[in-house]
Amino acid sequence: MVALPPGGLLHHFLIRLRPVAVATVVNEANEVLLLWRHRFITDSWGWELAAGVVEDGEDVVRAAARELEEETGWRPGPLHHLMSVEPSNGLTDARHHIYWADEGEYLGHPVDDFESDRREWVPLKVVPDLVARGEVPAATMAAALLLLHHLRLGQDT
Repeated sequence: MVALPPGGLLHHFLIRLRPVAVATVVNEANEVLLLWRHRFITDSWGWELAAGVVEDGEDVVRAAARELEEETGWRPGPLHHLMSVEPSNGLTDARHHIYWADEGEYLGHPVDDFESDRREWVPLKVVPDLVARGEVPAATMAAALLLLHHLRLGQDT
């Protein structure tokens, strides 16, 4: 049961989830590090940023860096907060915290390479077209990539 602000009660489902930490690197050529992966729940392929749940007691920024390294093999430089969003706040209390770095160090093949089919540097200038074609199906990822596109390339692209 949920108490409504004006009064009354409503039967409603709620899914409680841990916070999610997300990270990527944008290089000097304005290419963003993405993962091409399959999501079995929706049986869809798409471009995503490295992401995962924040463990108990773990700092969100540290979790974002850890996920990026585990899933891509790249250790980010200093991470900058891009945005925090609630991807489905009518059903879940999940919050996604997205970070990005403008430098990174390649350490080698990713530990969690099973999480994606491939990892690629994709030009930010093509992000709006990828989103429009449905190649970035996850709303959080699309919003983050479009904001990075705007911040790095501005209105002139």
